Amino acid sequence: MSGLVTAISTGAAAFSATNIDDIVILTLFFSQANAKLRRWHIVTGQYLGFTALVMASLPGFFGGLMLPKPWIGLFGLVPITIGIKCLLNRDDDESQETETQTQQSEGSYISKFLNFQTYSVAAVTFANGTDNISIYVPLFASSTWESLLIILGVFFMLVGFLCYLAYKLTHNTAIASLLTRYGNDFMPFVLMGLGAFIIMDSGSWSLIIGH
Repeated sequence: MSGLVTAISTGAAAFSATNIDDIVILTLFFSQANAKLRRWHIVTGQYLGFTALVMASLPGFFGGLMLPKPWIGLFGLVPITIGIKCLLNRDDDESQETETQTQQSEGSYISKFLNFQTYSVAAVTFANGTDNISIYVPLFASSTWESLLIILGVFFMLVGFLCYLAYKLTHNTAIASLLTRYGNDFMPFVLMGLGAFIIMDSGSWSLIIGH
């Protein structure tokens, strides 16, 4: 029983310490939800991105080797690219909204979830969480099969809670008004700033400039 409690508390503490910053990005995404970017795209993308982080960390459990941190940090280019794309395509979003809604209604159930919007959220989630790998690898390496499964269960439950909390924040009158009014304007810059921070913090800049 004590092992179960320890695994649950460890999982909750590790998740809270490494993912609390995601709530800002998720709140921004939810505030931009429309016919093109649906709420289920955001939730599905968050789960896909987090699953990728977990998969990248699992070699620690099996005693494998990980990529050097500077190489992992190159994923910071992803939110920068998405931010630039959002900035360039901002004027086209409204004109494409009706067309996108029609196309989604005609698509398959799977295609509604696995599309560019979903993968964009997943990519940002993964890029923003590359530092998590350095925490998860030793955590998984020190876990037994039983505790690992419990920790992962706690992780994935808390991903859902994090999405719910971010969604509810957009219903706060002050926050919703601010995000609705200015969200489209600063979302691209938040993504580009996030990517730049990831690259600088992980030391990936030396790989980009070739030194």
